[in-house]
Amino acid sequence: MDIFGDMTTLVTLAIAVFIFWRLRSVLGKRTGHQPPPMDHRGRREDRQAGAAANDDNIVTLPRRGRPADDTVKTAEADSAIDAVAKPGTKLNRQLKDIMAADPAFSPEAFLDGAKMAYEMIVTAFADGDRKTLKNLLSREVYDGFSGAISDRESRSEQVRSTFVGVESAKITGAELSGHDEHITVRFVSQIISATYDKDDKLVDGDPDQVAEVTDLWTFARDTRSSDPNWKLVATESES
Repeated sequence: MDIFGDMTTLVTLAIAVFIFWRLRSVLGKRTGHQPPPMDHRGRREDRQAGAAANDDNIVTLPRRGRPADDTVKTAEADSAIDAVAKPGTKLNRQLKDIMAADPAFSPEAFLDGAKMAYEMIVTAFADGDRKTLKNLLSREVYDGFSGAISDRESRSEQVRSTFVGVESAKITGAELSGHDEHITVRFVSQIISATYDKDDKLVDGDPDQVAEVTDLWTFARDTRSSDPNWKLVATESES
């Protein structure tokens, strides 16, 4: 047996193992998925920034089909106004002024509420319900309605009516005066109404006839108010 030859082989092998171990401890084992060392993060970010600067798809070009939220909201608001007022008209511009001052304003929601208010007010007036009217009318309009009810009561007259429904409701005017927004609506409704005296004798109207009534009502609210409700501030009837 050549002991020296075997010893030389073992020493050479030991040296090779030692060198491999040292290289591994210094370089580490890279798998391609581990993060870079923390002290190199700055240089890594610099490289990423440099790469991004050369990649228009990441930095410069906006995402197609995904506009900013404010752009979407503006387009939706304009579309909502265009649905009730022809683009380019004075009314369209006035409604946009109101929406700019009152972002929560919605023409469609306003008309839905206006129709409900219209029915409530017409019914309350016929019934002499001052409490309901007081919550829906401005002070001046309430005084006028209450005075008419008082005149009717002084003659011991009674109104019997049936509200058939609103045939149409259309915004015809809008105005922003300071912090007050005003909107005028043209209502066409169908109502059955008859007035009787103290002896239950018919003195006005027809209990068997559906009458078409056209009214121009103006509603208002303060844009600074936390109360979302509008109040009736002016009335006008069309013959």
